[in-house]
Amino acid sequence: MVTINNTSSLAYPNPKSLFKKPFCITSPTCSRLFYRVTTSLPKPLLVQCSKNDDSQESNSLKDALSGMVDKQVEALFSREENRVLIDGLEKASQRLERAKRDLAEIERQELEAEQMRVYINQLESRASEIAECQQEIIEARAKVEEAERSLSLNKDPEDGLGGETINKDEERWESIKAASISAFVGTLAGLPISLTQVTSIPQLILPSATTFISCALFGVTFRYAVRRDLDNFQLKTGTSAAFGFVKGLGTLAGGPPFELNPASFLSHALNGAVYVSENLLIFAFAAVSLDFCIKMRLLSPFPMKKPN
Repeated sequence: MVTINNTSSLAYPNPKSLFKKPFCITSPTCSRLFYRVTTSLPKPLLVQCSKNDDSQESNSLKDALSGMVDKQVEALFSREENRVLIDGLEKASQRLERAKRDLAEIERQELEAEQMRVYINQLESRASEIAECQQEIIEARAKVEEAERSLSLNKDPEDGLGGETINKDEERWESIKAASISAFVGTLAGLPISLTQVTSIPQLILPSATTFISCALFGVTFRYAVRRDLDNFQLKTGTSAAFGFVKGLGTLAGGPPFELNPASFLSHALNGAVYVSENLLIFAFAAVSLDFCIKMRLLSPFPMKKPN
């Protein structure tokens, strides 16, 4: 058994060395010896020494490691095969940069192409809209021209002719022409009807003369009523119907007197319908002839257009 009598003769061990190298205490004597040595040291001295040694050793370790790394790097760079690899790496990095630039350029071109496609689609849609607008403009222009023609036909003599005076002699002559055309056509249209109602030629004179005069008045009235509104079908048919009803009912009134019995009522109703129908047919023929002559410029509507 080993014993230590004088503890002061022992050197102070380095605490760092105690913890840096692993050791194992296997005997009770060594453990007691270690306990005495460690307990005999002052505690502040132990702590201060450990701190100073740690900082110094860490700094020296860092310097040693940096120096070793620098030497290893220089050694690696100094080798020929490593230089070839480094040159290849630099060339590869350059090729990568060029590829990145080419990729960016391709993406930019694709973006421009996409924008161009969008712009072309917008132009095509606008072209279709422009074509539709042009078609609408053409239709509107046609309507305007038609309205201008209608207005030129419907102008009053004072407004449409700029306040110029109407040539009354020419208007009278055109009215005479309208009366003659209407009377001639109306008399010819009423001649078959008159032949069914008379038995001799002298009996034909009175109804023919009545038809001639009424159709002549109808021709003048038709010209002044329709004026230049030649496309107004209601106006032309209304004028013919008015004359037909008036003449038919006048013929009915010149017949036998009305009596308050069913037979007289039915007789007058039947006769009135026949008379009105006959006169409507006569004046319808007269109106058609006048409209045809006006459209063929054989007859001038009222008012007449003055030459420029």
